[in-house]
Amino acid sequence: MALTGIQILKMLPKKNCGECSIPTCLAFAMKVAAGQAEIGECPYVSDEIKEQIGEASAPPIRTIKLGSSDEAAMTIGGETCLYRHEKRFENPTGIGVLVATDMSDADIDGRIERFNKLRYERVGVLMKADCIAIKDGKNDSASFTALTEKVLKGAADAKIILMSDTAANLADAARACGDRKPLLYAATNANADEMSKVARDLDCPLTVRGVNLDDTVALSDKLIAAGHKDLALDTGARTIRAAFEDNVVARKAAVTRKFKPLGFSTINFPCEMTDDPLLEAMIASVMIAKYAGIVILSDLQGDILFPLLLERLNIFTDPQRPMVVQEDVYNINGPGEDSPVLITCNFSLTYFIVSGEIEGSKVPSWLLIKDTEGLSVLTAWAAGKFGADLIAQFMKKSGIEDKVKHRELIIPGYLASMKGELEEELPGWNIIIGPREAGHLPAFLKEWKPAA
Repeated sequence: MALTGIQILKMLPKKNCGECSIPTCLAFAMKVAAGQAEIGECPYVSDEIKEQIGEASAPPIRTIKLGSSDEAAMTIGGETCLYRHEKRFENPTGIGVLVATDMSDADIDGRIERFNKLRYERVGVLMKADCIAIKDGKNDSASFTALTEKVLKGAADAKIILMSDTAANLADAARACGDRKPLLYAATNANADEMSKVARDLDCPLTVRGVNLDDTVALSDKLIAAGHKDLALDTGARTIRAAFEDNVVARKAAVTRKFKPLGFSTINFPCEMTDDPLLEAMIASVMIAKYAGIVILSDLQGDILFPLLLERLNIFTDPQRPMVVQEDVYNINGPGEDSPVLITCNFSLTYFIVSGEIEGSKVPSWLLIKDTEGLSVLTAWAAGKFGADLIAQFMKKSGIEDKVKHRELIIPGYLASMKGELEEELPGWNIIIGPREAGHLPAFLKEWKPAA
């Protein structure tokens, strides 16, 4: 049973030292209870208490990290709810591509190249595939290890999934990964003991692969009893219906009934469900929406990967936490002292649309971003977070007056009603009403000239 914040507080040293970056032990305890902080962030808690609180406050879907460090690691699991509106989804589904020792060098090189190349930035977020699954297609340790080393060298930020039915081959390839901790795939009824030993010796997370959901539960239970905590689940489903149903049953059992054998992320293989790339993408989209921890594709193509990345971004964006950019003065296209000055809010989508239009205009400009707590222009104005007095305060502390000779400020067209009030707050500044839509900015800026 999960502990409350008060129960956790009683186990803390109550130093209120702030070394965990949270001012008080009470606030820290509440965050631990809510799953927003790890008990290990407190430097004064004993290992015994850490284990006790960690187990009691652990999310229904266990958190697992793949990779070399906390900064570079890919996190899966950590989920606490069935539906995003109940709270939020914590860690995005990992998207990976399959390479195998029985593929041609050209196919392997192409997949690695596309893994590195297909990257997109949207609202300040870098979207890309996360992992490469390496399959021991020849059941040969030497070629399996060689391919692993090739992937490690060719894709420096790829998280590694090692796939082999032979424990010795898996161990050799895992050792080649060094501190880039891989996910081992997979323990079955035929090799569970050997795979368990490899995972324990190398301190790597292990995938459980059953022939169906019931078999996966039994095998997971066996490995939990053997002391394994970091597991992933493959229920053996290789049709969209079966995989969908298994993912839903597993998440529901873990979240609502705290059923530990299913309290782990699932890994799905759309690449093994169809030979049609578009159908594979459709299957992957369903799995991303319904609880998959990792999905593995047969290849990466821009027209297939980008929609999946965008779907993932939308699903795993916290609806209660607006995406924001930092309050600051941004120079676009190399502005000077005669360049236009524009201002808008710090809602990420607003910033990237406006800055994109300014950049596309080729007009050197200063873009002031005011902190509105992630609210859009009209919403921020209505909430009193983008009023004339606050804009004036920001303008004065921003240093923009030292960057330009003119005194003209372009505000969004939707805020035309505050022109007079803003001119009162900013004596000497002329307030220019800009276009209502960002798409009209390029033409507007090309016609703008500072007053003589």
